[in-house]
Amino acid sequence: QVQLVESGGGSVQAGGSLRLSCAASGATYCMAWFRHAPGKEREWVANIEGDGSTSYADSVKGRFTISQDNAKRILYLQMASLKSEDTAMYYCAAGWYRGCHFSGNIVFWGRGTPVTVSS
Repeated sequence: QVQLVESGGGSVQAGGSLRLSCAASGATYCMAWFRHAPGKEREWVANIEGDGSTSYADSVKGRFTISQDNAKRILYLQMASLKSEDTAMYYCAAGWYRGCHFSGNIVFWGRGTPVTVSS
């Protein structure tokens, strides 16, 4: 069992930046960020695979950056040029196999950290 604990959420004005962190209690092959906004379905935001390759949803490409510190087992999501539509609960997720962009491959979920962007 791998525990995932997110931090770094908060309130920010449109155009601002935030950095989310996710501390993992153990190692997994891939990790990802998902988000869930009120009244919408949960959506994948970004993921990083065991070989270091990264992928991003079109809605955040060029604004968000996913990275990880393998030694410390911390996953990051640097968010810039935030928009009101980025408001959501952000969840850290992890899986054993390639393809963490697909929620069906996710084995572990964090409890989430809220991000509110005001215009």
